Amino acid sequence: MNRIMHRAVRIGVSSAALALIAACGGGGDSTTASLTEQLASSKKSSSDSQKKSDENKKKDERKSHDDDEHDGGSAPEPTPTPTPTPTPSPTAATGYTLLAWNDLGMHCVDGKDYSVFSILPPYNNLHAQLVNPAKGGLVTTGVTLTYEAMADATGSINTTSVTKTNFWSWVKSLFGTALGIDTGLKGNAVPALTPRPMTFNASNKWFEAEGIPITPYDDAGVKNFYPMVKVVAKDATGKVLATARTVLPVSDEMSCKSCHASSTVSSDAKPAAGWVNDADLEKDWKKNILRLHDEKKLGNTKFTAALATLGYNAAGLMATTAGGQPVLCASCHSSNALPGTGVAGITPLTQALHTLHAKVKDPVTQLTMDSSNNRTACYMCHPGSETQCLRGPMGNALDVSGKPSMNCQSCHGSMTAVGSNARTGWLNQPTCQSCHHDGKRELSGVNAAGLPNVWADQRFASNANAPAAGFNLYRFSNGHGGLQCESCHGATHAEYPSSHVNDNVLSQDVQGHAGTISECTACHATVPNTINGGPHGMHATGNAWVSSHEDAAKVNNASSCAYCHGPDFRGTALSQVKMSKTFAVEKGSKIFSAGQNVGCYDCHNGPNGG
Repeated sequence: MNRIMHRAVRIGVSSAALALIAACGGGGDSTTASLTEQLASSKKSSSDSQKKSDENKKKDERKSHDDDEHDGGSAPEPTPTPTPTPTPSPTAATGYTLLAWNDLGMHCVDGKDYSVFSILPPYNNLHAQLVNPAKGGLVTTGVTLTYEAMADATGSINTTSVTKTNFWSWVKSLFGTALGIDTGLKGNAVPALTPRPMTFNASNKWFEAEGIPITPYDDAGVKNFYPMVKVVAKDATGKVLATARTVLPVSDEMSCKSCHASSTVSSDAKPAAGWVNDADLEKDWKKNILRLHDEKKLGNTKFTAALATLGYNAAGLMATTAGGQPVLCASCHSSNALPGTGVAGITPLTQALHTLHAKVKDPVTQLTMDSSNNRTACYMCHPGSETQCLRGPMGNALDVSGKPSMNCQSCHGSMTAVGSNARTGWLNQPTCQSCHHDGKRELSGVNAAGLPNVWADQRFASNANAPAAGFNLYRFSNGHGGLQCESCHGATHAEYPSSHVNDNVLSQDVQGHAGTISECTACHATVPNTINGGPHGMHATGNAWVSSHEDAAKVNNASSCAYCHGPDFRGTALSQVKMSKTFAVEKGSKIFSAGQNVGCYDCHNGPNGG
């Protein structure tokens, strides 16, 4: 085990692993101390599109599923999985509402092989909050929450990972700890037919199971980036209070092989010594990367010193892995995904990767990655053209020509901006308020320099100093009733409604339609009649509000209604109903269709009535 990981293990395995906060993942306030230390270290050392048809997707899945035989621990044959009991929708008899979500919208893994090097181990995060609509508020005591595997609508189920990757054969060499079969770096296991426990995080007021080592292959060996899990809440007597069906998205579609696989069309990434041409395609592109890295860095004194510090072979990374020691990229290049890692004076991982590849040409378009203004460049490394990582409303919005209105760069800026040494990787991220302000929705949240737009209006702002001082991440923010933003809006990159059916199951179960949890009745047995006590300062909805909104408008000035209903009071996207509704009005009833913008002229002659 290398010395950097020895240090991480001394901190504690859970501390080392928690930080997969962003490398596709998680974290929590429990990480703040480690984050603070890592931030200081980091600053010192650095400064969709549409889905394929189901038929083509299944064909690609079968093609991509290779036999899992690797040096250092071939995966055993899969064992038959019992047929699961069909899962009902969330229980309604008890009146409780259970919300569950994945924190990042997509977690990434290296693939099946960990014998050469690792960027990202299998590590997924599941969070949940339980609401008692009768009494109001979150339920945080006197209950237990568990998670288990369940089949999705196609019958796909994922109950084990050990037969699908050799991660457990190499985890001790990479992370300095031996793990039980199907157990992740934080002690949580892959969802199975037997319920697994979740724990309560008092700081974030959510139940969690972090570091779940799930992979993108179901038990039939078919690739499925969106495996489903069922979360169950029980009281002290064992009575089921509520269930929730949600997704644990995971992808191995990090397309380094597009440029680094032997004999690719483009030779720009070809090592001077030639392609490795390893017969194992999972290892081939990784070895080409290590060979190229050695050729570029072996004369560098910092690299030579780092090899010695880590206990790696002085001849380089290829020699190190050939000797049976896989390389953890974060051992040299610090990452806020793995606190305690990195060698002082060596560029952090986020900065190194994005700055280097910003100048690289796309092998198909021959344009530099940095010059791209669409998600194609990002999907060269991030998942991906098949996975469709960016699949929420922002990712699915189209302009008049049918092209995406927003791309990765719309929120994150160019690749150079992402790799700037002024950024703290994984923590300086886009904010909701950069686009959502003053009743408007911008199509870009950054300026020409790649810095977030700043507006005075904070109605839709993420929380300040979450999860650490100076940062304000959506996935750590909360709002109405202490609910996490993601519990109602969905995971980042996959906000409701998503283009993938599995993402939408939770919101459909809770409120009857896909989309932001916006129906008051989802969490309130009796809807409070409030003027501004709802989410984001919103008034109540429903017939009670219809009968009292005139008085509220007179008292509070109708101009305040314009924020959502528009300056002409004819309605905007912010006043849109998401499901068909019928309201009792003065002269009978009024039916609003799903997708209709509610305005003053729908029932009477504008804001002045009549």
